[in-house]
Amino acid sequence: MKKHPRILLALAGTAAAITVASCSVTAATYEKGNPVKVGLICLHDTNSTYDKNFIDGMNLAATHLKATNRINGDPIIKTSVAENNDCYTAAKDLVKQGCNVIFADSFGHEEFMLKAAKEWPTVTFCHATGTKAKVSDVANYHNAFASIYEGRFLAGAAAGLKLQKMIDADEIKTTNMRDGNIILGYIGAYPYAEVISGYTSWFLGVKAIVPNIVMDVTFTESWYSVEKEQAAATMLYNRGAALISQHADSMGAPGECAKNHIPNVTYNIPTPEYNTYVAFSRINWTPYYETVVNSMFEGKAIQGEVNNNWTGTIGTGSVEYGVADNTPEADKLILEGLKAELVAGTRKVFDCATFTVNGEHLTSYEADVDDMGDYAPETQVIKQEGDKYYFNESALRSAPYFDINIDGITKLG
Repeated sequence: MKKHPRILLALAGTAAAITVASCSVTAATYEKGNPVKVGLICLHDTNSTYDKNFIDGMNLAATHLKATNRINGDPIIKTSVAENNDCYTAAKDLVKQGCNVIFADSFGHEEFMLKAAKEWPTVTFCHATGTKAKVSDVANYHNAFASIYEGRFLAGAAAGLKLQKMIDADEIKTTNMRDGNIILGYIGAYPYAEVISGYTSWFLGVKAIVPNIVMDVTFTESWYSVEKEQAAATMLYNRGAALISQHADSMGAPGECAKNHIPNVTYNIPTPEYNTYVAFSRINWTPYYETVVNSMFEGKAIQGEVNNNWTGTIGTGSVEYGVADNTPEADKLILEGLKAELVAGTRKVFDCATFTVNGEHLTSYEADVDDMGDYAPETQVIKQEGDKYYFNESALRSAPYFDINIDGITKLG
């Protein structure tokens, strides 16, 4: 991809020291070969499994980067920064403290990160889960995500293996069945494409092992609420869910599942303290942090980006999954075989042959990839290889855009 010359300016700096003053805050231009000053803005703190994952990844990256003298001191980490102008204020303070690159971890931070990027063009701003970098034409503003749907698919397959053992042990009750199918439950934060992509890939992972399943999905309308996530888990259990997973950030659902003896698949962290824990998946942010800092240090554009979007994969170590210690070795081999197929590209998570929409297999679908704020689909996202079709998730921008309601999944609201 041809790089806009401003990208190299923003990332590598120039031979002469340049400063830019804005809103009474002065930002120094980074010069390649110097240790990079890093800041991170988080929506919550380490009580949130989501934010803890970002913070842990940053601390590990810092340890690696210190070994090669590529980072300037410890990262400055700001926690409990709301998705409002507080984010801009936090970014401004990090600029004031001399940060050369500033990361933010929550979707709602985007507007304020983009505002800051426009005001301080010599600082690199990297925002996770956002959608605007491709269309904003702001050279020092970047989006990043990873193909977490691959990790969720594998965690779903682990759940399917657990479910098969429950079937074999005659542990599935009539209350766990609906029209001949076993009921699963899933707790989502919001009905965004990111969440839809996640629960659909998890469902398809389970389905790859146990075909006769259906799933109820409920939304808490909050990324972090212990009480709402507990209530959601209880509601799904009462509706007959034999196994529950979630895309929400507290320990509310895993704890509630443990209390009710319901197998549970977690997100971001494993929960071996609960005997109901089956598997987990997460994005490993360490490779991204290191890629950005190393690219800056070497005076290069961010390696692996397309249109200012970076997407990590399971093959590059940016997506991970894990299983409970008591998982049989035979099951681990099955999961590693599925992972190998994903890495090789011989298995596609969203293979259109594995799901239907209103009874039909998709051969064409347009999604809102170029997020212009109009929520209008404009991009063909079904890709054909030979006689096979699959949804080409996270290839055209880093943030997920799978927003399809497939058969077998019921959204409860």
